[in-house]
Amino acid sequence: MIRVVLADDQPLVRAALEMVITETADVEVVGEAGDGAEAVRLAAELRPDVVVMDIRMPGTDGIEATRQVTAAGGPTRVVVLTTFDEDEHVYAALRAGASGFLVKDMALDDILAAVRVVAAGDALIAPSVTRRLIGAFAGQHPKLNPNPAAVPASRRLDAITDREREILTLVGRGLSNTEIAAELVLSIATVKTYMTRLLAKLDARDRVQLVILAYETGLVSVPG
Repeated sequence: MIRVVLADDQPLVRAALEMVITETADVEVVGEAGDGAEAVRLAAELRPDVVVMDIRMPGTDGIEATRQVTAAGGPTRVVVLTTFDEDEHVYAALRAGASGFLVKDMALDDILAAVRVVAAGDALIAPSVTRRLIGAFAGQHPKLNPNPAAVPASRRLDAITDREREILTLVGRGLSNTEIAAELVLSIATVKTYMTRLLAKLDARDRVQLVILAYETGLVSVPG
């Protein structure tokens, strides 16, 4: 059973999500929060599989709450809710550790499917959402690595092979494993093996971080 905490300051949004979730056999809502501070508290107390986190909430916003939840090192993964056109801090939320993005006008069934994807340990990299978000916000952050002691992004690519670099580029473009396999005429199993190697060599938590790195290193250009 996938255990979910819903964090949104709009009761109607939480109610709509809960209504859909209660009709499923594999997902359950174990807590609801109206602000980021409460979401952090519930994540620590209940240790859910996923927190569906709105960005704009009173007090502690979704970005800071996401940072605190992921920094705690527990099993909980965060999916960010965004209105996209209005939220200028989505990229910061991704950097804070979010494992995916949901747009509030998505079909509720699609949101539920995304929760399952993230709970399974993957990240939500929908080309229609994540690629646009990262492209838009990467352009506003010329210096994406806030830690001056960290290894420069371009140097991190020295550890990977040409084929791995090619696959990382396709990941950055938002392609799924199946699409990468078709593009490069490889088996799905082979692509998954390459993905595992990339995550290990680049010290990336999940697919979202690989997408970030693809933009940081210039493998994928920011849309102009």
